[in-house]
Amino acid sequence: MPDTTSPAAPSSLYAPHRKVYPRAVKGRVRSIKWIVLAVLLGLYYIVPWLRWDRGPGVPNQAVLADISNARLFFFWIELWPQEIYFLTGFLILAAIGLFAATSLFGRVWCGFTCPQTVWTDLFMWVERRIEGDRNARMKRDAGPPSRDRTLRRIAKHAAWIVIAVATGGAWIMYFQDAPTLVRQLATGSASTETYFFVALFTATTYMLAGFAREQVCTYMCPWPRFQGAMLDQDSLVVTYREWRGEPRGKLKGAGHGDCVDCGACVHVCPTGIDIRDGQQLECIGCGLCIDACDEVMGKVNRPDGLISFETLANLAASTAATARFAPGPERQQAGMAARTRLHLIRPRTMMYAGVLAFVVAVMLAGFLLRDTLTLTALAERAPPFVRLSDGGIRNAYTLKLADKTRDAGHYVLTLQGPPGLQLLVQDVETDASGRPILPARPDGVATFRALVTAGPELPLREHAELRFRLLDAEGHVVASGKSVFLGPER
Repeated sequence: MPDTTSPAAPSSLYAPHRKVYPRAVKGRVRSIKWIVLAVLLGLYYIVPWLRWDRGPGVPNQAVLADISNARLFFFWIELWPQEIYFLTGFLILAAIGLFAATSLFGRVWCGFTCPQTVWTDLFMWVERRIEGDRNARMKRDAGPPSRDRTLRRIAKHAAWIVIAVATGGAWIMYFQDAPTLVRQLATGSASTETYFFVALFTATTYMLAGFAREQVCTYMCPWPRFQGAMLDQDSLVVTYREWRGEPRGKLKGAGHGDCVDCGACVHVCPTGIDIRDGQQLECIGCGLCIDACDEVMGKVNRPDGLISFETLANLAASTAATARFAPGPERQQAGMAARTRLHLIRPRTMMYAGVLAFVVAVMLAGFLLRDTLTLTALAERAPPFVRLSDGGIRNAYTLKLADKTRDAGHYVLTLQGPPGLQLLVQDVETDASGRPILPARPDGVATFRALVTAGPELPLREHAELRFRLLDAEGHVVASGKSVFLGPER
């Protein structure tokens, strides 16, 4: 017979969106978040305007990804496209640093420094200034349409758009000279691509910080789903001390813990969760529930710290130590006494520190030892060689001389290989010995065409190794490039 007890299939696999109305809160954590927000936003908007003198003909913007000239400038550091591995190393450092910070302090990145958190905080501050705090916004949204609500919403969205435009424009300034870009945008003379990307970043900032908000952290961001691999029992996370707060009860009742079930921690949460339910995917570790709870504890004459930054190991130890105590001062004393010190040095953090130190050492050594003058020899393949009328063999090469300094220089080119080969570089002068003199292009790449000829009497193999060498005025080899000399099959 068919099974009639199985539950019916759900009508939808998607949960309906529940709008979150976070309430404003004051306290130590909120003050720290305001300071971090001000510093990060200040850096983001001010850095493109910092100047750094690099000499004539070179951009003087301190931080600039100069796409047109294929350069990455960071104050005194200049990276070429061939040195993209330094950018890769920096991204590896950022990733390992994020893993280490998560292992030590939980989702401190998400709660304090993530761009989504920073701009959402800014947008919510504007929203509260114009539409009021939690209760006022909820009452206005639940009521009938009115002129006041419409005007407030228009003002709010106008402010959001201004912030979003400033955000998108500031991001483009990291790729174009800031004063020039502002002048072009104001006069309408910027390129179509510039307007497109300003509009793109404006739209994404407006949508993500103004509307998506907690949905970005819950559904779009992959970080909450694998951060658990970086956490352990000694990681500092936002925690509700259940051993102290339970059982919950009203203030005037007896036999219950410190939690008066006021819901303040839920009302201030930017993702709308209840921290008392334990660790959750939606929790970004911002700690605002700590300030809200401490404020309530102060009003009811209870010690603060019912919600706090705590390790799961300390939470388990306190829970075990207070199991035989009834709610009251004795339970709290026993719970706090069972806590241990924060273990910053442990195998996981030592591993992250070791990897960070290794990557930093490799990048620093690579930067200090990098060549400022390089020579690349590319053999021309069409044709691979030419047989001359006298029976000799000639190969052609493209030489690329890259000079990462800004000082003009001239270098003598010599050839190291089978004896008897003749070297000729087109359109350059030669020294007294007939050796080609290659002028370097300061902070650029100079290209030359070289011809290597073997007389008919030379017994060469099909492939003979060659090395082109650059000599300075003192005769020292300053750069070299390898290639091969090709001939017919014997």
